[in-house]
Amino acid sequence: MARSRRSFVCRECGAESPAWAGRCTRCDTWASIEEVDSTEAAASSARFADVEVKRLDELVGTGAVPAPTGLDEADRVLGGGLTPGSVTLLGGEPGVGKSTLTLQLAASVAGGGASALLVAGEEAPSQIALRARRLGPVPETLAVIDDTSVESIVAALEAIRPLVAVVDSIQCARLDSIDGAPGTVAQLKAVTERLVGAAKRLDTSVVLVGHLTKDGALAGPRVIEHLVDTVLSFGGDRSGELRYLRAVKHRFGPTTEVGLFEMTPIGLSSVSDPSGRFLTDRQAGLPGSVVVATLEGRRPVLVEVQALTVDASPGNGRVTVQGVDGRRLALVAAVLGRRAGCSLIRNDVFVSATGGATVTEPGVDLAMAIALASSVGDFAVRSDVVACGEIGLGGELRSVPQLELRLQEAYRLGFRTALVPGSAPEGPTGMTVLRAGTVAEALAIVSRRPLAA
Repeated sequence: MARSRRSFVCRECGAESPAWAGRCTRCDTWASIEEVDSTEAAASSARFADVEVKRLDELVGTGAVPAPTGLDEADRVLGGGLTPGSVTLLGGEPGVGKSTLTLQLAASVAGGGASALLVAGEEAPSQIALRARRLGPVPETLAVIDDTSVESIVAALEAIRPLVAVVDSIQCARLDSIDGAPGTVAQLKAVTERLVGAAKRLDTSVVLVGHLTKDGALAGPRVIEHLVDTVLSFGGDRSGELRYLRAVKHRFGPTTEVGLFEMTPIGLSSVSDPSGRFLTDRQAGLPGSVVVATLEGRRPVLVEVQALTVDASPGNGRVTVQGVDGRRLALVAAVLGRRAGCSLIRNDVFVSATGGATVTEPGVDLAMAIALASSVGDFAVRSDVVACGEIGLGGELRSVPQLELRLQEAYRLGFRTALVPGSAPEGPTGMTVLRAGTVAEALAIVSRRPLAA
């Protein structure tokens, strides 16, 4: 016997409420609470009579092997590719390139001889065809349908048996047996459940494209993210060329990898050497310029941090940042003034990570401090120097994860001197590692030779 239960869910963030309200208390969205009718079935002992219990050790190594997509950076994030029977939710801001990425992914799979299916929910098939021709040759095994009914989508999956299917977007898909417009909580849950079932039954990798809410979260993530196997975030500055692909959830591998793409006139191109990309056009001998060895996932990336300080009225100094965390910059500036005698109270401060990079990890602290001191003191740091370390409130320098790997990448790119915390490991053969216990010691080292130009 089943009983009916009424619940109230926000269609934007998926938060549940005990009763209807005009505004969601989690995401502050007005008129987003919807009433959902769910059914709870009473359990019976007969229901579990034929349950088969398996030993876990006997199942090790029996999982599906990921199939490469042909996009190197996407495969890096996915741990080798899309796993057959998996469902992936891809989210990003409008215009960032989600449709381009999924089209290239489907075309790459189809170009390898497998079949792929595109479900056109927001664009007409003719529009998709025009974009596909701009991106390159259109494979014969790449199909498209413009019916967003889940029944039609599942029928197409059963008829074509594609290796990869892309639904763009999940907010446009609908299940005819469920009341409500596409994109509502009830529709999102029902549509996703049907597609998950079809994907696992047919061994098809399904990619669902999702929208972002006004606060930057995937629309309805709390409703459907537990239903899918992987949640990917695709972002970047739309006015720039770089795009980042990150795994927020991934049942088949780690979520530590980051994929980097560059938007070009012919689509998205994988950036295999991000350090070289970020250091392009760097000019040596400029005050306020320091290279930091950062870590994106498990990949070391070198980025140039630039600082510029100019005189300002006392107490009216401005701080402008681009590509770095403004809160970490405020911390570094406060420590410089209190612990290292380098006050910025009379300066307007500008700090930027060049090349369109975004660096928010603590390892950038030391580089920002050196860049600021270099700008204030008007001296240049030698071009073959790399700095990395976290700064504590007491002015102490702390080591950061995978520092040895970062120094190896720096050495590969021609950096022969590293300024790091005192507890840092040895660098690669041929690299001089200079250690400092505090930010004041680091500035004392950097303001004289061999680091100063």
